[in-house]
Amino acid sequence: MTDPIRWGILGAADFAQRHMGPAIHQAEGAVLAALATSAPAKARPFQAFQPDLAVFDDYDALLADPSIDAVYVPLPNHLHVEWTKKALAAGKHVLTEKPIALKAAEIDELIAARDASGRMAAEAFMILHHPQWQRVRHLLDDKAVGRLMHVDAKFSFDNPDMANIRNKPDTGGGGLRDIGVYTFGSVRYATHSEPLAVKARVHWENGVDVYAHVTAEFPDFGYDAMVSTRMFPRQEVTFHGNRGVLKVEVPFNANVFGEARLSLETEGKRVLTERFPGVNHYKLQVENFCTSIREGVAYPCPLEFSRGTQRMIDMVFDAAGPARDTRPSDPTES
Repeated sequence: MTDPIRWGILGAADFAQRHMGPAIHQAEGAVLAALATSAPAKARPFQAFQPDLAVFDDYDALLADPSIDAVYVPLPNHLHVEWTKKALAAGKHVLTEKPIALKAAEIDELIAARDASGRMAAEAFMILHHPQWQRVRHLLDDKAVGRLMHVDAKFSFDNPDMANIRNKPDTGGGGLRDIGVYTFGSVRYATHSEPLAVKARVHWENGVDVYAHVTAEFPDFGYDAMVSTRMFPRQEVTFHGNRGVLKVEVPFNANVFGEARLSLETEGKRVLTERFPGVNHYKLQVENFCTSIREGVAYPCPLEFSRGTQRMIDMVFDAAGPARDTRPSDPTES
């Protein structure tokens, strides 16, 4: 029997406590073995479901532990590249929260560090591990909507807390980095396609983007996206072809925003609905990562894929121009 992959977590982030910590603990072939945090009280929620957890008060001390095979990095965005490199240099496999970098060129550096280390490194882009998105890709490959002509992607929630790291420019905050990765990455994955050009209208507050309307040209279809961290919660992606419409409902936060499901409407107003109740894409992500380590099989979301999404984010920022506070009363009007 193959020994399980022993995991450590760098930082007691709330997201790690609620989602990724339990996912590592529950995943087949994985053991949540360690946590590094300078605040012992933050370790207690993790110890509630993993009593045998080793707790370090220093990130470097966890990386120096030879019993740890892989680490998960849920630190603020601006620290992702630094600690991914440190984990690889310490001989650990590393799964880092999205966005794994703030510029596409930084991912080139991570690819080089990964290759030099001989270890796995990847961005924690969990939706690609969900059967919902694998099904979407299969349906589009099979021309279920005919010739794909247009894609709409929308993702919004309201986060007005200015103390939150997502609202701070010095920690790599902003809506495009936080949730634009989903509206861009999901479509790139489902269509096997890359944008040729983008246009963008962005609203800023406190130096971070809080609303973005993005249009893009892909080789075979048009694209329209909205991303906002100042609007009522909404998420959906629609693929519109000449013979049908494929709607992906709850495409990003399965089991949190609602039940993952998709509907395919074709000629004669026939509608096929598929549901994916109870699937934990965080757990599947960990299991796929462990399988790639043990068996050397291709990982669904390699750094090369993540670089493409970051390149699209870079294109949007370039198209939008310099950051400037706009603060409209209604971010859909200006």
